[in-house]
Amino acid sequence: MKLNELRDNPGAARSKKRVGRGPGSGVGKTAGRGIKGQKSRSGVAIKGYEGGQMPLYQRLPKRGFNKPNRKSFAVVNLGLIQKFIDEKKIDAKSDITEDALIESGLVRRKKDGIRVLAKGDFTAKVKITVTGASKGAVAAVEKAGGSLTVTTAPAAE
Repeated sequence: MKLNELRDNPGAARSKKRVGRGPGSGVGKTAGRGIKGQKSRSGVAIKGYEGGQMPLYQRLPKRGFNKPNRKSFAVVNLGLIQKFIDEKKIDAKSDITEDALIESGLVRRKKDGIRVLAKGDFTAKVKITVTGASKGAVAAVEKAGGSLTVTTAPAAE
């Protein structure tokens, strides 16, 4: 196979229909839009319009609610922390704080804090201090002989 021999499958790329190019083309004059009416003109936007009937999206009830001040945590799995410890990107001898996780490149930014979840195997005996952690994560770290401390998130300013 050579770069200059690469081709699409036959029939995969259809050429664009060129409308309004004279009577011989079959789509000349009105260019397949018919005669008169709103849709024959340019600048038409009637996607949800139902001829004056109340549109479906307005007939259905509104549902749900998005909390405006909800907290958003950066999520880290224990398996990834273990992988970074094995690769010597995180120093297991010192305490693992949120700043250490960011410095190592495991987490991009803190958001409202970092939350540790229990996915993956964890064997290192370390002391971790983060904003949040699942019960499974706390149990897994303590089973490995370490400790996981959960601090409360600082109040948003």
